[in-house]
Amino acid sequence: MFLIGVKPKSPVRLSPSHKQNTKLSANFRGCKSKCVLTQHYYLNKNMGSQCSSVDVLQHLQVTEKRTCWHGNAGGGLSADPQNVLKEVNSAKILSAMLSYVWPKDRPDLRARVAISLGLLAGAKLTNVVVPFMFKYAVDELNQMSGHMLNLNDAPSTVATMATAMLIGYGVSRTCSALFNELRNTVFGKVAQSSIRRIAKNVFLHLHNLDLGFHLSRQTGALSKAIDRGTRGISFVLSALVFNLGPTVFEMGLVSAILYFNNERYEAERYDEFLKIYESSSLKTTSTLAMLNFGQNAIFSVGLTAIMLLASKSITAGTMTVGDLVMVNGLLFQLSLPLNFLGTVYRETRQALIDMNTLFTLLSVDTKIKERNLAPPLRVTPQDATIRFEDVYFEYLEGQKVLNGVSFEVPAGKKVAIVGGSGSGKSTVVRLLFRFYEPQRGNIYIAGQNIRDVSLDSLRKALGVVPQDAVLFHNTIFYNLQYGNIHATPEEVYQVARLAGLHDAILRMPHGYDTQVGERGLKLSGGEKQRVAIARSILKNPPILLYDEATSSLDSITEENILSSMREMVKDRTSLFIAHRLSTIVDADEIIVLSQGKVAERGSHRTLLSTPGSLYAELWNAQNSKILNSAKSSAEPPAERLSQKEEERKKLQEEILNSVKGCGNCSC
Repeated sequence: MFLIGVKPKSPVRLSPSHKQNTKLSANFRGCKSKCVLTQHYYLNKNMGSQCSSVDVLQHLQVTEKRTCWHGNAGGGLSADPQNVLKEVNSAKILSAMLSYVWPKDRPDLRARVAISLGLLAGAKLTNVVVPFMFKYAVDELNQMSGHMLNLNDAPSTVATMATAMLIGYGVSRTCSALFNELRNTVFGKVAQSSIRRIAKNVFLHLHNLDLGFHLSRQTGALSKAIDRGTRGISFVLSALVFNLGPTVFEMGLVSAILYFNNERYEAERYDEFLKIYESSSLKTTSTLAMLNFGQNAIFSVGLTAIMLLASKSITAGTMTVGDLVMVNGLLFQLSLPLNFLGTVYRETRQALIDMNTLFTLLSVDTKIKERNLAPPLRVTPQDATIRFEDVYFEYLEGQKVLNGVSFEVPAGKKVAIVGGSGSGKSTVVRLLFRFYEPQRGNIYIAGQNIRDVSLDSLRKALGVVPQDAVLFHNTIFYNLQYGNIHATPEEVYQVARLAGLHDAILRMPHGYDTQVGERGLKLSGGEKQRVAIARSILKNPPILLYDEATSSLDSITEENILSSMREMVKDRTSLFIAHRLSTIVDADEIIVLSQGKVAERGSHRTLLSTPGSLYAELWNAQNSKILNSAKSSAEPPAERLSQKEEERKKLQEEILNSVKGCGNCSC
């Protein structure tokens, strides 16, 4: 019997990461369309009859199947794609490639193909003539007939038949090499044009594919596929046109931006780079052809000269025909390694260039150095105090970001740092992690200077939730466990519950084994931030840092995540870098940075009640924006237009205030 969408009532052992939520629901909140459970049935293999669903349910337990993919229904997934690419067979690939080799709209390329085939035929014919010439020369020398002329005769003496055959032997070899290298030079334009057109078409095609395709694939893998494919085209084209067909001939003789509609523009830009590559490649092909021909010509001339000398010795009776054959064989044995000298030299030079780049990277010395035998940072949640002591820092010389900053974050307290753009908020986090060293001043954690402890122990003591959570193209379980790769599944589930993520994960197609897509694009912004929060908690550090972790989220999602964060930071030292002041009103202390200095500090109420407070100005400015945006829909158009100039001035002042500081976006 065939079973669709059901599972036996008998116990089935599932891994913890494959557990599914068994709660059935007709509607998900926020989903306008009903999520209907698909009818399940048995189909009798022998009788072809259909059993009723009641009979089935008496023996089997229905497994929930999610049939709608709305963001609020769990996971922010927009589709449930079957990401299986249908393989194209070799015949279709070859047919498509030949259409690029013989394009209808490029008569010049077709002419090149025809000329290349003609040169190929000439090369093969002369190549076949070579052994015959050698045969006739040997035969003539072997006969030692009386009609052979003496090479020491008068100037009017005609060359002997053997001499003529040996000269023809050398000429045939030289012509064969000449035709082959001319063929490579002529066909190089065809091959590079085909590669360029295919690469451009693939590039444009990828931009025209739906978003679901790109969300389910790794960007690097697609780039690698294009790179490998275009390199393979050159080899296959040469094999088809110049190896497979000619081999049969010789045997007969002897026996591969969606939001702005710029796909075409980007494809044209890509094509410009391909043109540069095509031009450089053609120069390389021509130079290589000249090198190969010169190498073959020199060898053929030398071979002919030696053969002539050997034939003279044979006629003089000092050498035998066997000696001639031996000399010929020895020369060919010597020529094979000599032919590879150019290739080996080029490959060696290229390898040395690549290795030079690699070893140059290895020789770059880090500016953040750990002291020899530096002790580990010893810190517990009870003594995890952070102290900045007269810290000066600048990214670029002369542009100070922090200008004598001093403050303390007591152990177990929640402290927020606010200020305009460029005031140095995020720089504080980077200095704590020792991504940079301050030019002056010291930073202490639990009374220990972070310069005196090991980097590994320092960074283990810090957990961070960044503004843009970076997720790997892997499962949700993998991304959660990344905070502590040794954590058990139960510990992962626990932090997911704390972050308010567990139920949403269970509603996803494969639960914790659901793929999150490239950089987590299959998840909503709120879910990505919850994953980042959960794995920072799984790391279990005594100090938590939140670098504008909710600035890119809507207000409802932000409030839900803040609730989770408040629960997590209990009894932990936590430092919040905030842009939205509404997110840090419950902080034990708020530090206001302005122009690289601590301008104000205190609680939310204290700072608001201080006359002329910078914090109060920031608070009022943010709230006035909200009120103005709410009122704007109710105001008549004429009134809004009358306020246009005033709003423009306010906006200009706000922009000027926001860029005070170093002017560097990274701070």
